[in-house]
Amino acid sequence: MPTPQGAVTVSIRAASLNHLDVWLVSGAQRVEPPRVLAADGAGVVAESGDSSWRPGDEVVIYPVACCWRCEQCRAGRQVFCPQFGILGEHTDGTACEFFQVPAQNLYRRPEGLTWDEAAAFPLTFLTAWRMIVTRARLQPGETMLVVGAGAGVAAAAIAIGRQLGARVLATSRSQAKRERVLELGAEAAFDSSGFSKPVREASQGGVDVVFEHVGPATLDESIRSIRKGGRIVFCGSTSGVRAEVNMPRLFFGQADLLGSTMGNAGEFEQVLEAIGRGLRPIVDSTFALDEATSALERLERAEQFGKVVLRP
Repeated sequence: MPTPQGAVTVSIRAASLNHLDVWLVSGAQRVEPPRVLAADGAGVVAESGDSSWRPGDEVVIYPVACCWRCEQCRAGRQVFCPQFGILGEHTDGTACEFFQVPAQNLYRRPEGLTWDEAAAFPLTFLTAWRMIVTRARLQPGETMLVVGAGAGVAAAAIAIGRQLGARVLATSRSQAKRERVLELGAEAAFDSSGFSKPVREASQGGVDVVFEHVGPATLDESIRSIRKGGRIVFCGSTSGVRAEVNMPRLFFGQADLLGSTMGNAGEFEQVLEAIGRGLRPIVDSTFALDEATSALERLERAEQFGKVVLRP
């Protein structure tokens, strides 16, 4: 298919999966098939309809779908675009040989990253960055608890928190994953069952920020884990969509409960700058594109630590 004006066709070298893709194939997202999976991708420009990019340029893809024309987009608030979406969910995604995207969605592949690493960071690091920096306003010296630390977005949160100079604690059901987060720089890791008491003890009364993406299964423990004036920021709800909240804990604790998803182009540029300062994604495993079923099964069984990558 010819590349239209303003668009670029990318030859994909690597794409990566997220838990969102498991929901898509299970029907939980109610997306009418067929749909190409995966929000994350990196590759080489094959054909360009925009003077900013030339064939052979090595690029990474900003994983947001938006119009790029409305008032919100022009103001750099792409997450508020009326046409906001996620590649691979609201549009076809990057798990393919060639991917066509608006020129504004492309950025230079960061130096020092392999193709697998370049495909592993966009959605999770962008999501975690907006949660931690923009929404929760984590400061150097504060303490952050990352819940469900084996997921790609949680591994990104640990790396970002450490680079920002925060103390990082974590939880996981898996002993092996708790050992991995310690290797990443977390000061302590706790079992996901009843973690609030040991977290409060380790943080001398409660953490400043809880990074949440699990939802109903852990939300009450997360609320119990914060100090007065603490913040809980969440981007997902992998354990269900409805949760009961103890309201007095929130209002007597002067707590902030903050929702967040994805991120703006400016925040993606901040992530790229942080990668230039040494921030690195974690690649769990790599599968050939025709092994996508096995890759999705690994995600569904929650065996991964970091990102699962597909190679066309």
